[in-house]
Amino acid sequence: MQERLALVGLALWDLISVAMSYNFVYWRRLGDWPGFANGLAVLLLVWICSSYLLGRYSGRPITGWRDSKYLRLGVVVALVLALFVFHSWFFVVIDAGTRFRGFLIPLLAIASILSISGQILVRRKRRRFQKWLLVLSDYERQILEGELNCSNVLSSSTPSLFSSENFESLFLKTGMISSELVDVTVAISSQVNLNEDAVESLLALRGQGLQIRSLVDWCEIVLHRVPPELIDQRWFIDADGFSIQPGRLAWRLKRLFDVLGASILIILTFPLMLFAMAIVRLEDGGSIFYSQIRTGLYGERLRIWKFRSMRENAESDGIQWAAINDSRTTFFGGLMRRLRIDELPQLFSVLSGKLSLIGPRPERPELEKELEIKLPHYRIRHWIRPGLSGWAQVNYPYGASVEDSRMKLSFDLYYVRNAGFFLDLLILLRTVRLVLKAEGAQPIAISR
Repeated sequence: MQERLALVGLALWDLISVAMSYNFVYWRRLGDWPGFANGLAVLLLVWICSSYLLGRYSGRPITGWRDSKYLRLGVVVALVLALFVFHSWFFVVIDAGTRFRGFLIPLLAIASILSISGQILVRRKRRRFQKWLLVLSDYERQILEGELNCSNVLSSSTPSLFSSENFESLFLKTGMISSELVDVTVAISSQVNLNEDAVESLLALRGQGLQIRSLVDWCEIVLHRVPPELIDQRWFIDADGFSIQPGRLAWRLKRLFDVLGASILIILTFPLMLFAMAIVRLEDGGSIFYSQIRTGLYGERLRIWKFRSMRENAESDGIQWAAINDSRTTFFGGLMRRLRIDELPQLFSVLSGKLSLIGPRPERPELEKELEIKLPHYRIRHWIRPGLSGWAQVNYPYGASVEDSRMKLSFDLYYVRNAGFFLDLLILLRTVRLVLKAEGAQPIAISR
């Protein structure tokens, strides 16, 4: 009942938001408060109907960013714009003064902001108190118990873990789920085989409102990452997402964003780069730049350049993991790392297309040999162009071991599947926050 009330509340909030936006913009532009005008009635009808048909008021939880509430809202706004532009009769229905050029865009902008704010608040509250039942194998249970111990999962969102036998006997046969349909979501692993009676019972309960997800969906919704051990072949074949692929529109838009963003950042930070070059040279008289071979898109080797942040010949004893407060780091080098100034030369690699602003950080091939053996599905992170900052870097700053690399891989897997404009924007904002707080990430591999 609470779920239905929340969804009805979203529709009512949209009605209020659109109506208030309409009257406010009308008042600001034309000096009058029209109240419930004919134009407003048509606008409300189009907005509510299209939102309902697109599932903006459904109870289905959002899986990552690919099933985006922003995309659905964008379609609603596009429908309203199309109605205004292509149907001349609509201008007759609406008051003549609303033809003013500055009316429609402010109206839709304010209404969109208010609408999406209501969606975010309801979705966050729903996820906070959502109850999960996970049906999984014994091996997956061991993996998830470890994940829950190291994750900041709210106590109200901590799932109940069941084997297929316990799930069938305790819930389906006793009917305990049916009394809590609104509050419970069942996530079933692809490794679990339920008997025919259990499948029929689940289908019947699903028709009554029970939500059924995959185990990977739970990881994305709650953990915002995907442990590599939980991925199987079905994840690659059946799952949606993976939109940032060559030839697709999202790929071209991301490339456009990279070129524009890198160009602006180079212009803004060029004086800072000149200053860093001078200090690096003066500090110990060594070279200004340092380059490394990293693994790029689809395993292609690429060379990245940084301002040198460690003393000369720091790798004379061989390649090794980086460490926090590494003794080989120079004084100014440590400051550059915390502020990520040492990464600025890589902006030119973004312009050349070797890197992206946002994406999994490229790793050294020498270290990847060990990681590919110890971490399943490690090569998946190569499916997307590597970046200066990524989902792993803003969620798990430091990495100095195979276990840390595994944790970062879980975030990279989430990003590969859910990459898109809004997730990139979130990562960009979090990166700026890390830089302003001087909490730049330490790279996994040695970097001077």
